[in-house]
Amino acid sequence: MKARKTRVINVFDITEFGAVGDGAADCTGAIRAACAAAEQVGGVVAVPPGVYCSGPFRLGKGVSLEGHAAWSYRSDGGSVIRLNDPEAACLVDITGAFGCAIRHLCLDGCGLGEGIHGVRLAWPEYNGGSEEDTPVVDDCRIGGFTGDGVHLFHIWCFSVRHCMLHRNRGAGLFVDGWDGFILDNWFSGNGNGGLRTGAVAASLTVTGNRVEWNRRGGFLFGKSDNVNITGNFFDRSGGPAVLARGGEDASAREFTLTGNVFRRNGKPDWDAFEDPYLSSHVYLDRCANWTVTGNNFVCGADDAPGGVLSPDYGVVFGRSAGIVVKNNTMWCGSMKETVTDLGGNRDVIAADNPGAPSPGGDGWWPQL
Repeated sequence: MKARKTRVINVFDITEFGAVGDGAADCTGAIRAACAAAEQVGGVVAVPPGVYCSGPFRLGKGVSLEGHAAWSYRSDGGSVIRLNDPEAACLVDITGAFGCAIRHLCLDGCGLGEGIHGVRLAWPEYNGGSEEDTPVVDDCRIGGFTGDGVHLFHIWCFSVRHCMLHRNRGAGLFVDGWDGFILDNWFSGNGNGGLRTGAVAASLTVTGNRVEWNRRGGFLFGKSDNVNITGNFFDRSGGPAVLARGGEDASAREFTLTGNVFRRNGKPDWDAFEDPYLSSHVYLDRCANWTVTGNNFVCGADDAPGGVLSPDYGVVFGRSAGIVVKNNTMWCGSMKETVTDLGGNRDVIAADNPGAPSPGGDGWWPQL
């Protein structure tokens, strides 16, 4: 006797709306229909394992888009949604989708178009929705987009957790807004930084991430405040691992940078640095109330033989106030200077950072 399929109430399987996960069929209409049905009841849009080609679609309030996570560092797996529209603004639009979640999926931009984001929230003004957005992006592999992997513009409250944001032409994650948790992610090989912020970035907890091989830098902050950066691993950034630049009217302030590992950042041979001090692990300009303590810094070259040793500088700061750089280990932490004061600072403590620059050459890491 053939078993009868029973549909779970308020769970909407995209294949029941006509989606085919063969990597060829256009599933845009089916996915949009499933999302529209789920929006009526705050339900779940289920994406079974397979490769589904789609144009842009949007989630509604309280809707979860969920698949089966089976991705690896090198490849997508499980439930995959591939962009097939080079004219789209994004693949998944979550503007107005208060309390939505995207879980256990691979989103592939396929290098299509120009400036296309993977997941996008964009309000015309701050607090554009008049309530907390609170989206969750969890256990997803998002890459190959010509914009940012996840683009949150005028966001208020969010979580990005245990994701791989990789090989996007823009940033892995762009944030302009406040109140966010950025936890346990891979930021790998993005073209415009791993994490990049806009005009406002405040009240962020950034913990336990691996940040590697991103052009421009690892974490790039503008005018920002109240940010906690702890327990991350920064490796081979094409610029500073952490770059913070305030402006004349507002600084990057109230940051804690502690318990992180910084390895061979400031890679010099991707992009010419307009400022030689960008070959550094940490670069602070117009910053205030920063604690940089308990971190580990080391220089290094590419994995293959023949790479250039970097960075030239360890921690660089200028035109800043209330800066503490203390109790960091810096043995062979840089090639020229471990701590560099560019001037224009006040109320700075830079002390008790044991170590010295590497001698370079084949003996760049001297025998103990």
